[in-house]
Amino acid sequence: MSDRKQQAALPVADRREFMVRGTRVAGAIALGTLGGLLAGSHGGAEETRWQIDPDKCIGCSHCSTYCVLDESAVKCVQCFDMCGYCDICTGYLDTNYDDVNTAAENQLCPTAAVVREFVEDKAGQRFYQYTIDEDACIGCGKCVKGCALMNGSLYLQVMHDRCVNCNECAIARACPTQAYTRVPAEKPYLVKAQAQSLYESKLADEALAEDDPVAKLMRMVTMR
Repeated sequence: MSDRKQQAALPVADRREFMVRGTRVAGAIALGTLGGLLAGSHGGAEETRWQIDPDKCIGCSHCSTYCVLDESAVKCVQCFDMCGYCDICTGYLDTNYDDVNTAAENQLCPTAAVVREFVEDKAGQRFYQYTIDEDACIGCGKCVKGCALMNGSLYLQVMHDRCVNCNECAIARACPTQAYTRVPAEKPYLVKAQAQSLYESKLADEALAEDDPVAKLMRMVTMR
């Protein structure tokens, strides 16, 4: 195994030492969509929205092809607290990559929606941040399947500034694992169970400010 590929097996804790607490947590559920969500929701407690349970999703690609919209309402999101910031990222690199760089032929995503940016070189290891270009993402789930081989920080979510909330969702009908579910409209996002445990631990901190990104995120998600 090459030195580069050995880096991927390093303990997660070592790879995450440089992470800045809270500043990137909001990326887990794409907080940028909040404005569109609030504009589209009528606020009734009885209202529900379609959402994907990321712990059931297998990245089958149906989200990209079955949505009634020309551009799927499903996009990939990144949970930075779960990410290892790996040089060899299985959610970014094609399994047959020629080199570890941003060349199109080495990328797993067919639309280059996963953006790789250098963070730092520490103790002989290179760390990278992976973010999602939502406009480029087609919800195919290839990065989700790849990332599942490691930390599983990438997953799919229905974006409610895009979704028209059909009574019977075409993707839900086609989903092989029944990962689609209805959740309260006021909290229309779901995070992975592992991520929720991390966030709940942070919320238990008495010093956590009300405007902390973690607190804001948890006010938007349906608790399991």
